[in-house]
Amino acid sequence: MTTLTNRPATALLVIDVQEGVVAAAYERDRVVANVRTLVERARSAHVPVVWIQHSDEGLVEGSDPWRYVAELERRDDEPLVPKGYGDSFEDTVLEDVLAERRVGRLFVVGAQTDACIRSTLHGAITRGYDAILVGDAHTTEDISAYGAPTPDLVIAHTNLYWSEHRAPGRSGGVVATDDVVFDAPA
Repeated sequence: MTTLTNRPATALLVIDVQEGVVAAAYERDRVVANVRTLVERARSAHVPVVWIQHSDEGLVEGSDPWRYVAELERRDDEPLVPKGYGDSFEDTVLEDVLAERRVGRLFVVGAQTDACIRSTLHGAITRGYDAILVGDAHTTEDISAYGAPTPDLVIAHTNLYWSEHRAPGRSGGVVATDDVVFDAPA
């Protein structure tokens, strides 16, 4: 249903599953395992895997916290999109990477739920993409000491509100890792 012309393909966006981002993340190992499963499944289906990597003063490019977790390995032929803002489209080459591959539908996984995941989902819908959140393949750290809900509630709320997200000619939605089907939308 994407509003992007001649963009029938699907891609998997792996957002910020970096050492410094997920070190203290809620259910880190389970989420990373689900992301790994999805990466392997996308590769088997010849679906593009696009890696997003955040840099800022806390995630200095080339530092250990900036690196992707050891359980996930990007292939040389898979695009890596560096970013400095929450929305993976903002001031990056992501749109060019997706256009080159004729992608109009995205499966979104990674971290942090309440920051880069939400920002990228909204950025995708706004730009004309269908954007599906994999509900058991995103996570966040606990910042409840600062007034935020606990991570389990942040994740549950994000899954709830994104499950019915729609815009004219575009759709959101939430699916579990086991239910992801990597094919062109009907």
